[in-house]
Formats: sequence, C-alpha cells, structure tokens
Amino acid sequence: MILDRELGQIEARRAQLLARRAWLLSAMQQAVAPQNPFAPQHAPRNDASPRSAQNVLLTLGGILLTIAAVAFTLVSWGHMGIGGRSAVLGAVTALALAAPAPLLRRGLVSTAESVGALGLALTVLDAYAVHRVAAPDTDGLAYAAVSSAVLAGLWAAYGLGFGRLRLPLPAALITAQLPFVLWALAADASPLTLTWALLATAALDVAVVLWGTGRAVRPLACAGAWLTGAGALLSAAAMSVAAASSTDALRPGVLLLAVAALGLFAAWRAPAPQAAAPSPHAVAASAVAGLAVLAAVGGVLRPAVPDAWAVPVYVLCAVALLAVVRANLPRPMVLGLAGSSGAVLAAATLWALPLVAVTLLGPAAWAERAWSGAPAGVREALASEVPWSWTSTAPLVLLTVAAVAATTHRLTAPGSTRRAPAACVALALSWAAAYATGAALDLGYPAAVTLYVLLAAAPLALAVRATAPGSPLALTALACAVASAVSVSLLALAAQAATFAVLGVMLALFGASAALGGGAVTPPVAAGAAVVYATGLAGAAASSFALAPHHAGLVILAVPAAAAVLAARIRDHVTALPLEVTGAAAGLLAIGLTVNHAPTLALALALSGVIAAGTAVRAGRRPVGYAAAALFVLATWVRLGASDVVTPEAYTLPVTVPALAIGVLRRRRDPGASSWAAYGPGLAATLLPSLIAAWGDQHWLRPLLLGAAALAVTLTGARQRLQALLVLGSAVLTLVALHELAPYVVQVVGALPRWLPPALAGLLLLAVGATYEQRLRDARRLRDTLGRMR
Repeated sequence: MILDRELGQIEARRAQLLARRAWLLSAMQQAVAPQNPFAPQHAPRNDASPRSAQNVLLTLGGILLTIAAVAFTLVSWGHMGIGGRSAVLGAVTALALAAPAPLLRRGLVSTAESVGALGLALTVLDAYAVHRVAAPDTDGLAYAAVSSAVLAGLWAAYGLGFGRLRLPLPAALITAQLPFVLWALAADASPLTLTWALLATAALDVAVVLWGTGRAVRPLACAGAWLTGAGALLSAAAMSVAAASSTDALRPGVLLLAVAALGLFAAWRAPAPQAAAPSPHAVAASAVAGLAVLAAVGGVLRPAVPDAWAVPVYVLCAVALLAVVRANLPRPMVLGLAGSSGAVLAAATLWALPLVAVTLLGPAAWAERAWSGAPAGVREALASEVPWSWTSTAPLVLLTVAAVAATTHRLTAPGSTRRAPAACVALALSWAAAYATGAALDLGYPAAVTLYVLLAAAPLALAVRATAPGSPLALTALACAVASAVSVSLLALAAQAATFAVLGVMLALFGASAALGGGAVTPPVAAGAAVVYATGLAGAAASSFALAPHHAGLVILAVPAAAAVLAARIRDHVTALPLEVTGAAAGLLAIGLTVNHAPTLALALALSGVIAAGTAVRAGRRPVGYAAAALFVLATWVRLGASDVVTPEAYTLPVTVPALAIGVLRRRRDPGASSWAAYGPGLAATLLPSLIAAWGDQHWLRPLLLGAAALAVTLTGARQRLQALLVLGSAVLTLVALHELAPYVVQVVGALPRWLPPALAGLLLLAVGATYEQRLRDARRLRDTLGRMR
C-alpha cells in the first residue's frame, strides 16, 4: 500500500511538470516574432557612405575646374586684351573665394571646401599672371619669394576668416616654408645666409606650433620645424667643422647658438603631456639644443689645438655640459641635454675603439711566425696601418668616458637599474683605455708584455674577489681578463722566453682563480683556461726541444691525464666538469698531432683509453667507459694496420669479446633483455666479416674454424633458448656448409643424366604437396618456438 501511494504521488508530480513545460514553450513561442525565411538577414552594405561619395565628386569637380583655369591662363591668354584678361581672372578668383560664405551658411561644408580650394589655386594663377603682365623683367626667384609670402599671408587671413574651412591654413603654412629660402637663393647668398634662412623658417614653424590654431596645422608645423631645424643644425655643424681657424668658426658658432636658443625655447614652452612621462618633443628639442651648443663651443676651440686633440675637445665640452646641467631645470630639458652629451661621448667612444681592437687582435699574426724575434715596440708588433698620430689621444677619451660612467654609478641611487650598467661601462672603458695606452705611447716590447699581463691579472682578481660572483660587474671583469690573456699570449709568441713566461704566469693566475674564486661562472672559466694554458705550455716545451709533431702529441697527453686526476680529486666541485671537458679537447689535439705516424697514433689512442677508463671508474662518469672501449678498439686496429695485418678476425675479435662480456653482464642484471640487444652486435661483428672472407678463401682452415664456431653458437642458442645465437649461428653454419659442398654438388650434377634432375625435382614437389599440411604445421611450430625465445 505504501509503495502504491508513493508511485501515485510521483505520477502526479510528473503530470504537473509536463503541464509547466507546455506553458513555458507556448510563452516562448509568443515572445519570438515570426521571421520571413526569404528575407535578407542583414541590410546590404554600401561600398561607400554618402559623405565619402560626395567628397570624391567635389574633389574631382574642383580638380577639373583648376585644370580648366590653368589651361585658360596658359593657352588662351593671348586671345584677349589686357582688360578682358584681368577682368575674367579677377572675377573668377573673387567669385571662388567669396562662394564658401553662403555655402557654409547653408551647411554645405564639403562644397565650400572644394570651391575654396579652387579659389586658392586661382590666386596662384593670379600671381603668375601678374608676373607675366606687370613684372616680366623681375627675377623669378625674387618674385617667387615675395609672392609666396603674400599668398601665405592672404591664405592665413582667409583661413582665419572662414574658420570652418580646413584647407587654407595648412596651405598657408606649407607656402610659408618658401619665402626665406627663396629670398636667400635669389640674393645668391652664402651657405651661412641660406642656413640662417632655414633657421628663420624653423622659428616660424615653432611659433605656429606654440600659438597656432587648427588640428591639422600644429602637426604639420611640427614636422616642418624638425626638417628645417635639422637642416640648419647639420649645415651649421658642417661649416663649424670645416673652419680652418677659431675666427672662421665664430660665425657658424653664432648660428649654432641661435639653433640652441630656438630649441631651448621650444622645449621650455612645449605643452606638458597629460601622462607622467616627459614630452618627447621637449626632450628632442633640448637634445638638439645641447648638440648645437657642443658643436658651437667645440668648433671654436678645435682649431686652437693639434689635430689629434680634436675629439677630446668635444668630449670635454660634453663633460662640461653635463656638469652645468642643473636639476632645477624642467625634466625634459635635463633629459635632452644629458642625452646630447651622452651622444657625443658615445660617438667619441666609437672613434677610439678601433685602436683597442687593433691592439687586441693585431698579435694574432704572430701565430704564423712564432719565435721569429721580438719586435722593438708595440706598433711594430701590431704591424697595422692605423694612423697612430690621430689615435694617440684615444686612451684619454676612453678614460674620460669611463670617469663619467663611474660618476653616474656613484650618483645613482642603489636601487636604480642604471647603476650596474654604469659600473660595467666604467670598468670596460677603463680597461680598454689602459690596454690602448701601450700602442698609443709605442711602449717597448718587454714593457708592453708586462703591462698586458697586469691588465689580465687585475680584472681577474676583481672577478674572483667580487662581492656578488655572478654579478654583471664580475662577468665584465672576467671578459676583460680573458681578452687580455688571449691577446698577450699571442703577442708573447714573438720570443721564446716571453712565450714560456706568459704561459706560465697565465697558468698560475687562472689556476689560482679556479681554486679561490666563488660563484658558478668564474671558477669554471678559469679552470678551462688553466687547462688551455697548460696545453700551450706543453706544446711550447715540445717545440723548444724540436720534437716531431707525433712526439709532441704524446707530451700534450700529459695534460688530459693531469686534468683527469685533478677532477677525480675535487669530485663534485664546480670546476671538475670544465677540467674534464677541456682535458678531453687537449686529448683530441694530441691525437690529431699523431695522425701521420700510425704506431704513435695507436699509442696515443691507447693512452687516451686508459685516461677515459680511469675517469669512468667514478660513479658519475660511467658513460665515459664507452669512449674508453672505443679508444682501445681504435688503438688495436691502428696497431694492426701499422703491422700490415690483413686477417679480419684480428680486427673483429677485439670488438666481439668485450661486446659479449657486456651482453652477459646486461643479461645478468636484466634477464628480460633481448638476446639480439645483448649478443647480436658482438656476434655479428665477427661472424659476418669472417663469413665474407670464408667465401672468398680457397683454403680449408678458415671455413673449418668458422663452421665450428657457428656450430657452437647454434648449440648454445638452442640450449639456452636464445634467439639471436640460434639464428645467427645456424645461418652462418648453413652458408659455410653450402660453400664447402658446392663444388661436390656441381660435380655430381654434372655426372648425372640430364633427365634425372627434373625427375628428382618433380618427386620432391610431389612429396611436399602430399605432406603440405604437415609441413605448414611444422613451419608454424618453428616460428612459435623462435618467437618464445629471447
């Protein structure tokens, strides 16, 4: 009874829910309006809006009217009298200029723009007509200067009068770029006067930028100001640099100061952006002003000093500008002036760096003429065609820039991102200045070598003793030390005594740095460098005793042996792996030196195998054992080849025996391992070459021994259920038996009647066909048996 009551309640609830569902569906259908399936889902999109189409039509109409006016002025001018010509052109121009007023009152802005543009074009034709009729003898450039100024003024007034027209004011601004330049060209002015004209045009553009109206006018005026101002700056700077005396540099200097004044005024009055960042235009204008001041002052001072001091003069001017920049100036001006000084210092640094590059890379030429005799001085050792008289002040320039960078580092707050780069720049440029001093002063060879060794030791000590071993400053010091070490090592190749002295000192320095340094960069690099210098010292010792290259290779093998022993002693130290890697590279070099002498090559390979085997004893270096085995095998092969041994088994058995031993150990450790992976490579290394040799051998000993070995392998595989041994042994045994029985089979077949072989073949086919099912079952059983083997 209870179950029936519960089932009745569930059924009633189900009916209630179905009724609710039907009501909801009907409500949703009433809320959604029916749609016509054939009606378009979206209204067709026009390719062009009515406004854009109107603008295109008005523009084309204005262009056509302008073309007609030009044709009338140039072609039909001579068919009318002076009165008619003036009346027609004046009336049309006045009508075109006056027409925008009623059009604007009616709201036809686009039409007014087109008619106004036509009127502006007609004023240009009026100016041309006046020149042809009233002033035909006037100079063309002078008349163009006056007419462009008049037209610019008229168009500006016209644009201000009709404020809703967008074209007159930009057209007036573009035309205003011409009067000063055209006037200077008409007067056949000097380059200085022409530059003044450019500056006056730039001043006009700046005034429009600061006080002009119109959305399109200020960006256009800003572009014009940058173009004309840059032209004035470059022209004045070129004249200042080309001046032969300080007096000649005064006039372009005054012009440059005027450019600077204009730039500072523009930066001072430039509107501040709403964002917190400084105005880029104000920063750029201040930078231009700073460059102009530096060019002006440096241009006046430069002729008073020797040619080699020209660049230091500009550098000192840049430093002075940095010193006089006050923090109470607006931030954009401070950034711009500091940026101009930084640009000059950067350019001066680039001017001085070629001397450093020549000093660093020039000694590489001694690698081809080692121990040919020490040169008298550094410049002779470099053998470069650098104009030394011009680069004698390069160290001073680099040192000055380094001092500026160091001052920046000292004055920058500790948490600033500019602090570390400033310190790195100061260190690198100080080292570069010191390194270039030897070539600039043409020091003697011993003094230069000593200086360069010190310049390798000092930054290396800084990298070792750095408070933060992985900091950018420590890495910069390490890079300077390595560069100095490589360069002075190449320079030391000029003399034997210098070579031994430098290599020994560098070995001691880098060895001590590897032992005493901290961090994850300096000790590994120092350890690798120490192995490189030990290798160089061993090679130099071999060369001093006039040893042959293959004997020198045996001497160099002492380096990887010592590196392996040292790495085993320090074990998990950060320098262990770099020691082993660079030691392996030294071993490859030693082996390469012995290639031309086979017995010595075999000895070198064997010794390298011993070193690798000793390294593989360590728990973390087990994979090196494969390299050791390969080296031993190669040593054996080279030794056999040197002894004119041609028996293939002599080359293959040294591979097979250790390979099978490794396979046995692997099967003991992993009984589930495949016999093909464990024994297949080792067996194939001997069986296959011996089989090929046996088929071409006319004697009986090799086939007999190979057959016996193959039989033993086959029986072992059958007993141990090893697929690889069974398949390889049986295949080789079958092929050897076939090779041995083939002559007798041929003789027997030749002695039989000709009808007997086809008869035997038929009987064989009949027998196989009669027992086909049994043979098929036997083949499947054999396949399954082999498949169960490993």
